[in-house]
Amino acid sequence: MATQAGQDVLIKIESIDNAGEFETIAGVRAKSIQLNAGLVDATHTGSSGGWRELLAGAGVKSVRVSGSGVFRDEASDARMRDVFMARQAVNWKLIVPDFSEFTGPFIVSQLSYGGDYDGEATFSITLESAGEITMAEV
Repeated sequence: MATQAGQDVLIKIESIDNAGEFETIAGVRAKSIQLNAGLVDATHTGSSGGWRELLAGAGVKSVRVSGSGVFRDEASDARMRDVFMARQAVNWKLIVPDFSEFTGPFIVSQLSYGGDYDGEATFSITLESAGEITMAEV
């Protein structure tokens, strides 16, 4: 994967009116996509040399996404807020250029707003996967 501009990493939410279509969350400056794989410890008294043994293919997989930025688009700001307040699991699309695209249901686990007296209003958001996430190369 060649060097990429951070601004090209996108967080998109499925359109409320058009299923299967996604709109970019506007104003996001910083983004992070974290893939997680839970481990299952299968160590027992007969484990060779007392070394830990992990059970391959077992455990829970999850994706956590975080982003922060400034308000730019009233529609996407309202969509984030409404999904959070309703505790809905809706489809999101996460795009890492020249690497992969992750799509699936996420729940907004954290949504916060802030701002300094002499600065712009900001928000931050955290998404937690809530079902199977598909991965496609882009």
